[in-house]
Amino acid sequence: MNKFSTALWRKSFTLAATFLLIVLVIFSCKKKESTLGQGIIDQSELLSSDGVDTFSLKTYSYFDDSVGSDNAPFVLLGSYNDPIFGTVTNEFYTQIRLSGNAPDFGDLSTVIIDSVILGLEYIGFYGETGTQTVEVYEIGEDFYVDSTYYSFQTLTDATGTDLVLSGMNNLNFDTENTTVIGGDTVDAQLRIPLDTNFARALMVEAQSGNGNFVDNDAFVSYFKGLHIKTNNGLQSSGTGGIFYFNVNDPLSQMTIYYRLAGESKSFNFIINSNSADFNQVTLDNSTTSVGAVLADSTLGQIEYYTQSFGSRARVIFDGINNLPKTAVIHKAVLELPVSYQSNDNLHPGVNVSVATFIESGSTDLFSVNSIGEYNDFTKKYEIDLRSYVQAVINGDIENHGLVLSPILHNTSSIRIVFNGPNTGNKAKPKLTILYTEF
Repeated sequence: MNKFSTALWRKSFTLAATFLLIVLVIFSCKKKESTLGQGIIDQSELLSSDGVDTFSLKTYSYFDDSVGSDNAPFVLLGSYNDPIFGTVTNEFYTQIRLSGNAPDFGDLSTVIIDSVILGLEYIGFYGETGTQTVEVYEIGEDFYVDSTYYSFQTLTDATGTDLVLSGMNNLNFDTENTTVIGGDTVDAQLRIPLDTNFARALMVEAQSGNGNFVDNDAFVSYFKGLHIKTNNGLQSSGTGGIFYFNVNDPLSQMTIYYRLAGESKSFNFIINSNSADFNQVTLDNSTTSVGAVLADSTLGQIEYYTQSFGSRARVIFDGINNLPKTAVIHKAVLELPVSYQSNDNLHPGVNVSVATFIESGSTDLFSVNSIGEYNDFTKKYEIDLRSYVQAVINGDIENHGLVLSPILHNTSSIRIVFNGPNTGNKAKPKLTILYTEF
C-alpha cells in the first residue's frame, strides 16, 4: 500500500496578486496541519478535488460622516498637513466643574491673582512635536454628558473672546517635557496660561451670592465649559501634529493661583467623567488622492485608505461564497500590505478593527471578532478570518466583505494607506484559506 493512502486530503486556497484561487491538494502524513476533527471525521468521508477558480478582490474607501466623538478615552488637539490625506484639525469642548462647592475666596479687594493655568496631561501624539497656536473660548450653550455628539458638530462661543493670556498663544507641544507643579515633577502636560481677568470674573461671581457656585449643577448651568482649539493657519506639507490628552486625570484641570493677605492659595476647576466633552474634527481630503478614491471607488483597486473620524477601508471577496458547504475551515488569513516608510511620522496604527455590515444596504456595523495586527517588518496587516469564513459557509452570516478602520477610529488621528490589487508596488493583498471537505 502506498504510504500516503491513509492521509487526510487538504486544500489550500491562495488569493494571490492575480487573485486566482488555486486549489492545492496537500498530502499531510508527514506535516501536521491541524488536529481539528481528528477522531471525529471518518477518513472515508473525506473528498478531494482540484481546480482553479477566478475571483475579483474589490478594494475601496468610503467616508463615514457620523462618527460619535463624545466622552472618548481622551481628547484631541492640534493640526497637521498630511501630504496624502490633506489637512487635519482637532479641537475639543469640555465642561469644567468645581473641586468644592461654594468656594470662599475671601476679601477680593486684597486678592492678587498670580496666574490661571489650564493643564492638560499628554497621553500621546500623532505627527510631530513643535509649536502650535492655541486659543481657548468660553462655550455659549448647554451640552450634556448623557447626549451624543458627533465629530462634525460645533458649539457656539459665548463672547468670541480668546481667554489665553495675551502674547502666550504660541506653545510648544512636547510629550517629553518636564512639568513641575508646586515643586513636584508630574507627568508631562500642556500648560495653557489664561487671562487673570477671566479668573477674577469667576471669583467675583462666586462671591456675588447669585448661587451659581453653590454646587456643580448650578455652576455648569452658569459656565457652560471651554472650547480649546488651535489656529495654525497654512502649514507646510508633512508638518504639524495631533496631541492626545487625558482630561480624566486628576492633574488635568484649570487652576487659579492667588494670594490672600499675602498667603499663597489655589483653587481647582476639575474635569472628570461627569464632565461632558467631545472632539470636533475637520478633515479636508478634497484635493488629494484620498478624495479621488472617495469620489470614484474604482481607483481603490490601486490604493485605498482609512482615517480616524473619516474614511473606512472596504475589502470584498465574493469568491468565498463558492467554497463547499461541507468545508471545515482550518485557516483563513488576510494579508493587507501598506505603503509606509519606517521613518515617516504618520505611521499606521498597531491594530485595525475588522467589521462587516449587518445586512445589505445597511450602514450599521458589527465586529467579526478579529483584529488586524500590523507587522512593521513586512509592512502589512494580518487578519485571522477563520471564524468569519466558517460562519459564511455555515450560513450564519451573509458575506458583505470587511470594513477596516483604525482601532481607535473615534479617538485618534491614525491614517493608513493600503496597497490595492492593482498597485504598482510589489506587495499585494492576499487571502489564504486552508480547509477540509467532508
